[in-house]
Amino acid sequence: MFSNYHTHSLFCDGADSPEELVQEAIRLGCPEIGFSGHSHLAEDVGSMSEEGTREYCAEVRRLQKQYEGRIRILLGIEQDIFSEIERPLFDYVIGAVHYVEKNGVKYAVDESRENFLAAAEDVYGGDYLAMAEDYYALVGALPEKTGCDIVAHFDLITKYNEGDALFSTADPRYIAAADAALERLLEAGPRPLLEVNTGAMARGWRSEAFPERRIRERWLGEGGKLILASDCHDRRNLLYAFDEFAALPHVTTLC
Repeated sequence: MFSNYHTHSLFCDGADSPEELVQEAIRLGCPEIGFSGHSHLAEDVGSMSEEGTREYCAEVRRLQKQYEGRIRILLGIEQDIFSEIERPLFDYVIGAVHYVEKNGVKYAVDESRENFLAAAEDVYGGDYLAMAEDYYALVGALPEKTGCDIVAHFDLITKYNEGDALFSTADPRYIAAADAALERLLEAGPRPLLEVNTGAMARGWRSEAFPERRIRERWLGEGGKLILASDCHDRRNLLYAFDEFAALPHVTTLC
């Protein structure tokens, strides 16, 4: 019996209303569903506005009461490292990095392949590994900045890099940057959960979940725990490929 806690609705960049997602979760037999709207960030057109955030919170709290006894509903938020939130409003926080920042300008790493390539070429002079180093420095800072319970899509920087098409994830510079971020997460207190995120698989960008196997194995080897996440933007993918990863050790929930 699976539950998903990384769920986006019409309040940000998802395709469905929160109630449609709750009904789908019930249909699938989920004991829980957690909503995680994108926190407000001026640069992110897919994030919630400040007013939209208040409306989102009210709607999820309404659904908690309406569906009490049928499914447990949690009110969460996906907080970008460059965002600020009112932490007491939420049952849990997913910390995420969607941008790198250079000279005061933010550049999205996952908005589109075209934008990602342009940033890497124009801002980093084609040095994708330098961009990855900046990205992972932010990932490592997530617990300190957001106090997150869960870390989202750890290696999102590889979204458009299927088959190492743009840069090598075996390069010592890349490994050093990713491992440094992982070590900071492992040292955090309390230690967050690390997502096994199938969202890019569902949308055809990757053939495996975030993070890659090497990172998952190192995390588990250091006593870290995992949580399954579909990064759902369409209720048809609410539990996408969860059965492929259910046998991983130390997979937990927010129950």
